[in-house]
Amino acid sequence: MRGFKRARIALLAAAATAALAAMTGTANAGVLVASAPNCDNGATSQPFAQWGDGNDYFLAPGGSFENGLGGWDLNGASAVADQEPWKVAGDSGRTALNIPAGHSVVTPTICVGLEHPTMRFFAHRSGGGLLAGVSQLVVTARVETSLGLVLEVPVGTISSLTGNGAQWNKTPAQIVLASLLPLLPGEHTPIQFRFAAVGTSSWVIDDVYVDPRLRG
Repeated sequence: MRGFKRARIALLAAAATAALAAMTGTANAGVLVASAPNCDNGATSQPFAQWGDGNDYFLAPGGSFENGLGGWDLNGASAVADQEPWKVAGDSGRTALNIPAGHSVVTPTICVGLEHPTMRFFAHRSGGGLLAGVSQLVVTARVETSLGLVLEVPVGTISSLTGNGAQWNKTPAQIVLASLLPLLPGEHTPIQFRFAAVGTSSWVIDDVYVDPRLRG
């Protein structure tokens, strides 16, 4: 089992490197910039333990949306009086982030490396009319190559969570391929996550977490 997990990580890393190579014309372990502004990601917790996910996660900067939206590039998004009902961040639980249809938001810079393979959060759709069912929330990771180019690497697409999608639920664990590109433990790179509301629905997100452990 351990060997299978390591092989899976190696395969994902190779796929991610190939994807960036196709866009940049280069493929090597230094494809991403190595300097991250801050690798102290704060305390970890197990916010998804009640659903059988006992992994440790750290909260993305401002990812609970309870203490302002500083550092987030909002592009028309705003805090709303809403909250995932489980309140896994242990805060007062009063606000979430509403992303209008056709808009996107970008997180502050996060330091990641081989030790940060997945991310999860809570979300639900809002409105959208007859075409709400085909609306999606597309998550990408913004990375900078060693050539200074800023690219977006796919992370995942959320289309439905429960019922009609209008109810809060956790997302599946999203594999962050960009975090695998440094290739070696201890090497880190800065990334930002983008959440884009595609279609007619707005999306509301809350409690954005990143898994800081590579399980082997």
